[in-house]
Amino acid sequence: MAAPQPGDFGLVNINGAAGTLIRIGQWLDGKGFRQYEHAFIVTEAETPEHPGMVGAIAAFPGGARHVLYPVDGPHMLYSSGHIPLTDEQRAAIVHWATYYLGTPYSAADYFAIAAHHLHLPGSALLKDYVADTGHMICSQLVDRCYQEAGVRLFADGRWPGFVVPADLANLILTGGPR
Repeated sequence: MAAPQPGDFGLVNINGAAGTLIRIGQWLDGKGFRQYEHAFIVTEAETPEHPGMVGAIAAFPGGARHVLYPVDGPHMLYSSGHIPLTDEQRAAIVHWATYYLGTPYSAADYFAIAAHHLHLPGSALLKDYVADTGHMICSQLVDRCYQEAGVRLFADGRWPGFVVPADLANLILTGGPR
């Protein structure tokens, strides 16, 4: 595995009830059963001040914020070496992650994504709701930052923002952008 660099994204599992609910929701949504329920953007590579850790920005219920994540671990997965990025793209991804600091989290987006997958009525309303950058779940934050930097992670016709952590994990585990 290549060392995580700024602009890469990472995934980690979440223990407890929240992680279990996300895992079940992703499985029900047809994404498979993955041990990754949370996504983040790497903003700072491992440094002597924080050995074994990378700086990152991630979406949380209180809003997107700066955090540290381990470089390695049993349930850590990074896009390093899987998604080719130029230095300019990396800088733009970090710029956009910083721009979205404080953006509120919206667990309701999980329900909108599931409703869309189940073809429930109101698709246009769901698309508008999820596309609103006033709120994002962690995987939407990753997808949005990449899109803003001109990098399309998914070419399968999905609506922007209709991304869950398992989609990002599947991207890495199956060989890159689709």
